[in-house]
Amino acid sequence: MSEILQGLTSVVTPEILAYMFIGTTIGIVFGSIPGLTSNMAVALCLPMTFRMGTVTGIAFLIALYIGGISGGLISAILINIPGTPASVATTFDGGPMAKKGQAGKALGVGITASFIGTILSIAALICISPVLARFALKFGPYELFAICVFSLTMLASLVSGSALKGITCAVLGIVCSLVGVAPTGGTTIRFGFGFRQLASGFDILPVLIGLFAVSEIFAAAIWPERATDKDHIQSYKIKGFGFSLAEAAGQLWNLIRSSLIGIGIGILPGIGGGTSNIIAYSVARQSSKEPEKFGTGIIDGVVASEASNNASIGGAMIPLLVLGIPGDTVTAMLLGGLVIKGINPGPLLFTNQAPLVYSIFFAMIVSSIFMFAIMYLGMRFFVKVLTIPRYVLLPVVLALCFVGTYGANNRIFDCWVALAFGLVGFAMKRFKFPLPPFILGFVLGETVELNLIRSLQYSQNDLIGAFRQSPIAMVFLLIALTVVVFSVTKGLRGKKKPAV
Repeated sequence: MSEILQGLTSVVTPEILAYMFIGTTIGIVFGSIPGLTSNMAVALCLPMTFRMGTVTGIAFLIALYIGGISGGLISAILINIPGTPASVATTFDGGPMAKKGQAGKALGVGITASFIGTILSIAALICISPVLARFALKFGPYELFAICVFSLTMLASLVSGSALKGITCAVLGIVCSLVGVAPTGGTTIRFGFGFRQLASGFDILPVLIGLFAVSEIFAAAIWPERATDKDHIQSYKIKGFGFSLAEAAGQLWNLIRSSLIGIGIGILPGIGGGTSNIIAYSVARQSSKEPEKFGTGIIDGVVASEASNNASIGGAMIPLLVLGIPGDTVTAMLLGGLVIKGINPGPLLFTNQAPLVYSIFFAMIVSSIFMFAIMYLGMRFFVKVLTIPRYVLLPVVLALCFVGTYGANNRIFDCWVALAFGLVGFAMKRFKFPLPPFILGFVLGETVELNLIRSLQYSQNDLIGAFRQSPIAMVFLLIALTVVVFSVTKGLRGKKKPAV
């Protein structure tokens, strides 16, 4: 108990609270601007922590992390452009809600789901982190490959139109992820076509900005009649959080399920919130009694996306603190910050430096409260963004997109990549090809390839025999097979029904 009190008192000092408030605000700003992600916020502010105390520096970085992940929902809802990769699925229903004049309601739902998802993940971090970390150690290449295959089977629930178009987009996404040098022992540039810039492949940030931001700007410029009804937005008044208690009660299971998905995926190194929000969205749609309403502007999709991506924060912190293994890019930079302060994360951290561990827990809780308060108080001002004339807003957003794209790797080539994928995204929207399967294929393509190669190496090319020895992998593959069979059966039953 004394260690818990010591951790609490070390956080709730005026100086540290002020730094966490500033860090959360900066993180929200970075997350809300397309191209300026939480990764960039932590990377830019990491040198500022060198002169800070240990607890102060760590609390400041954690506040940046939580604010950056949460801030992505603002642009995802208001201008249908994800501020961060973790808010991609928020655009699927958040953007349509804003176009229907329900921007305030979408923001209220997203902010609340983000806060609850973060708190649940922190609870998991505090209560069951050692157990979950030991379980995550059992995930080798076989298990990770099976999980990725399972994730790709979620394409069946993401595609509401032609299944062939969905599969085509998924394959195209996987092909784009294969561009560059092979991940294991490769020396030849695949799909390089003589461009040496393609040796490192396509970075996720330019691809996302191109597909969602640049393509959306092209569409708004060519089809101005599809813009949001400004008068309807100005007449909309936000009462409380924008949603009723009955609506909140109806989303309880969706909220818990999506948070659990975010926690579980956050624990697995290298996956993170960029994947968890898409998977949670697809699971919510697959489980819904009215899946056809997803993508038209309902709160179910916003809850699933925002609860899962914020829940992945606590999940990613579990392997970082217990095993010293970062769960995503941001926690990798947090690991560097801990090492700079002379802290070595691992099993002994909970024994030798227990007060510091509790300080981290309380810093996450306080940062989550700051995030909720800042975003809720600013919600009424965020909606005003939609009243800005499109000819002013779109060029500013486009400029910020290219600034953020260039700042990720300091390469002009990434700006051309964003522009090229913007044209691809515009063409996909024009001919009604779904974007989610492409994104999921692109995000998981490299992971599938890498773990498939490792599995073949470990099993000496006897992949089927190796999977038989891995119960975890077999379970995920069986679940994936069940999802495919269920989706196909459901589609066949839908075709047999007579038209009304």
